[in-house]
Amino acid sequence: MKTIVIIPARLAATRLPDKPLADICGKPMIQHVWERAREAYGIDGVFIATPDQRIIDVVKGFGGEAILTRADHETGTDRLAEAVSQLPESVEIIVNVQGDEPRIDPKTISAVAQPLLDDPQLAMASACCPLPPERLTDPNAVKVVLAVSGDALYFSRAPIPFVRDARAGVAPRLHVGLYAYRREFLLRFPTLPRTPLERAESLEQLRAIESGYRIRMIEIERAPSAVDTPEDLERVRALFLVD
Repeated sequence: MKTIVIIPARLAATRLPDKPLADICGKPMIQHVWERAREAYGIDGVFIATPDQRIIDVVKGFGGEAILTRADHETGTDRLAEAVSQLPESVEIIVNVQGDEPRIDPKTISAVAQPLLDDPQLAMASACCPLPPERLTDPNAVKVVLAVSGDALYFSRAPIPFVRDARAGVAPRLHVGLYAYRREFLLRFPTLPRTPLERAESLEQLRAIESGYRIRMIEIERAPSAVDTPEDLERVRALFLVD
């Protein structure tokens, strides 16, 4: 295996308990995510990383592979790193797919992995899309500004960039929480000290930028539909019924 997907999942969720196991048209949500990830071109394996035995049992039941991790990780990235440490060294590139996006486009997963395949010096890649105007001042909508190279310059909960001259043709972008990592960087990342901007914005990806690493951004049309609340779950169920 060279390029894999790992889906972090856990049962503890404040707004929607047992979220990964929520039923969507006869399948648990985590199975829908796993099936989409398996459709991505160039992906050699898909794993679920979880501290919960119930999730492991369900994953094994539908034929997936699960990795048991500790329950005390502060972030999904920490859980991802522990999972990778249990996999063969032949695994070079890891795509982190959120377990609450059952309608994620497999092409997006492949696209986020591609920059690391193209550039051996690149440690990390992620995705962004046009920012809906109504979310410009929403602190839960993380904005990103890019260099001409396509690398991320900064992420913020604030409305960036400030467009003083509309003729510049710069439109705000929404950061999409889909990441690809090179193995050695992912294993190193949890050991890096938390940085000032990371603490200020409460955005873990700023630690990479502040520590001197590049994050290549790929642009997609729209963000995947995440399931965070019971209302989100009903909306996604309706979309699957339409398909």
